[in-house]
Amino acid sequence: MEDKNQIEFVLGSQKNIALIAHDNKKAEMIAWCAANAEILKGHFLFGTGTTARMITQHTGLPVRGFNSGPMGGDLQIGARIVENKIDIVIFFSDPLTAQPHDPDVKALLRIAQVYDIPIANNKATADFIITSPYMKEEYVHKLADFKHNVEERALRLEDDIE
Repeated sequence: MEDKNQIEFVLGSQKNIALIAHDNKKAEMIAWCAANAEILKGHFLFGTGTTARMITQHTGLPVRGFNSGPMGGDLQIGARIVENKIDIVIFFSDPLTAQPHDPDVKALLRIAQVYDIPIANNKATADFIITSPYMKEEYVHKLADFKHNVEERALRLEDDIE
């Protein structure tokens, strides 16, 4: 049965993967990318500033870089999630160090949840995602149709005003 409040999204067999790491986790991210280079080279890679540059420099993987996290890079990746241009987020975050851009990090994590994007916050979760059979095939998931929901809400508000 079709649900008017949901729309179907398809993640292609070639995924758009965002790679992000806090400063104390960059070495771990680079090592993880190097260990998984054979899988990663079959996908499109994106990253925040320094992380993207360092992954490319140390692994040879092409990573399209955005701004650094504190300069809006997390928000740029979040915007690409909203535009259905990021399918997976691998974010090695440092839970023991305060981050000046913590609100941006929280916004990124929230938007990934809203759009049902797989997100790894540590190596173990990243290992599970990267070895999933879904990495090699299409994956279909359904999301709330936000446009439809907003239109319905606007109609209800108009009815309340009249």
